[in-house]
Amino acid sequence: MSIADGRPHQIRKPTFAELFTPKLVTVLREGYRGADFRADVVAGLTVAIVALPLSMAIAIASGATPDRGLTTAIIGGFFVSLLGGSRFQVGGPAGAFIVLVALTVERHGIDGVILATAMAGVLLIAAGLLRLGTYIKFIPYPVTVGFTAGIAVIIFASQIKDFLGITLAKEPSQLVPKLEALARAGDTVSMSAVAVSVIAVVIIAGLKRFRPAWPGMLIAIVVTAVAAWALSLPVETIGTRFGGIPRELSWPAWPAFSLDKVQAVFPDAVAFALLASIESLLSAVVADGMTGRRHRSNCELMAQGVANVASALFGGLCVTGLIARTATNIRAGARGPVAGMLHSAFLLLFMLIAAPLASYIPLAALAAVLAVVAWNMVEKHEFATLIRASRGDAVVLLATFLLTVFRGLTEGILVGFALGAVLFIHRMAQITGIEANVPLAAEDRADDANGDRQPYDAAMVSDPDVVIYRITGAFFFGAASEVGSVLDAIMERQKAFVVDFAAVPFLDSTAANAISRVAAKARRQGVSFFITGASPVVRRALLTHGVRPPRATFRETIARAVADIKAARHAPPIAAIDAQPAP
Repeated sequence: MSIADGRPHQIRKPTFAELFTPKLVTVLREGYRGADFRADVVAGLTVAIVALPLSMAIAIASGATPDRGLTTAIIGGFFVSLLGGSRFQVGGPAGAFIVLVALTVERHGIDGVILATAMAGVLLIAAGLLRLGTYIKFIPYPVTVGFTAGIAVIIFASQIKDFLGITLAKEPSQLVPKLEALARAGDTVSMSAVAVSVIAVVIIAGLKRFRPAWPGMLIAIVVTAVAAWALSLPVETIGTRFGGIPRELSWPAWPAFSLDKVQAVFPDAVAFALLASIESLLSAVVADGMTGRRHRSNCELMAQGVANVASALFGGLCVTGLIARTATNIRAGARGPVAGMLHSAFLLLFMLIAAPLASYIPLAALAAVLAVVAWNMVEKHEFATLIRASRGDAVVLLATFLLTVFRGLTEGILVGFALGAVLFIHRMAQITGIEANVPLAAEDRADDANGDRQPYDAAMVSDPDVVIYRITGAFFFGAASEVGSVLDAIMERQKAFVVDFAAVPFLDSTAANAISRVAAKARRQGVSFFITGASPVVRRALLTHGVRPPRATFRETIARAVADIKAARHAPPIAAIDAQPAP
């Protein structure tokens, strides 16, 4: 897999400083002014408002107390932003960890979770130092969509009990036994809890529809808490189950440590580290797509490791980068990592000042919040697209999804990755061969003044705002991230962009999805994007993933694309061509 523009390039290995300098240092070097700080204050407060109910809800769903969720967001989130390799990453407890943490609590107790979190932090630091962050790109896109959807199903199932106010002494952790136990206890459903849950969902959905800038989840929590208190509703609250939230952070202390305990929780620590690395780097990639920036993956892993060790020292849970809160941070106008640090500071202020008020929050309302989170986690459009894309992608997706739901996250990821690798080998075997009567190399040709076909010469493009690149070889999940980054950087300097796929025998869903992500950036920047030489198979894959006019323009040859670009330059202004660059 290669990408070239016909000009010589000197490949230079990045220095240690380039790999591991936190983005906070980069932002400060660029010049951080008062206006930037004010913007970060607003963004940090906005994210804190979103994180407040979620942090408590995730901790409760994980089998821990709500204050541990706040501690995770305060301590872990601060270090993620302070040391991270992404400008806008926001860290804290994640819904994806609910299943893993709950199982670890069940097997080893909360002390086991804290020890596993600290060990996961050490593993993440080691992974960063060994520069393993770049290898996360080898996880195929259907695997990430599948395990995310599977986690969402498990989270939703875990909230049924509190959502309906069911009384159940022992709730099984596995999905099918859980649903059977809940069905048997169906006669204990509390209509008051159901009413609180439904009202919370309606408020969140309604505000998202009509007032999207308002903090719907926090408003839903406040309204239902006030209603439950004013009407004396017989619903379980944080106060009745946990006795409230302490108004201070615990002093740092080493988790309970012994060789036997370390051996017992080591598999859980590995699972924590694996999921944290995947979640955080996916979140950083999403942030890059929204802002046009580029994160430092190994620096990000180092920061996640330090954050998890620090969280464990204060009695917190697993920390990772959070896509939803990172996106909220960006939309709120954050200028850099200071916004994420301030988000932690605002959560600390709440804990110090307003913690007693949390005792009135109904658990049914928090269950409603997590039910909405689970619904939003499922990438429904991408799930349907992958099912239609090809039989192989559908098999990888469904295998990962079903194994995550019924067996476990680790099995889902490992089997999904293995199936993705086998699928790639199969596709490579299919495209290997020699076609009869086909020249070994095809020349791009253009019509001259007499209508005769002439070889295409890249020198015909003298406009510095136009660049032509050719991708050669199989374009699959292993190369999508690297090629996407290269094209991203090129696109920042060009107004018209041609990428030739004539030498690409096939591309998979991960590569096509990478093209789709970069398209948003191209559209914002007004870059005209042309795809040339795409075979019917490649074009069909791109079209399936939304790479179609007006986002991208398909042409048979580079010469035709260049001619169209030149013609558009001299034509009267019309609607701008939308661009979708190739990874």
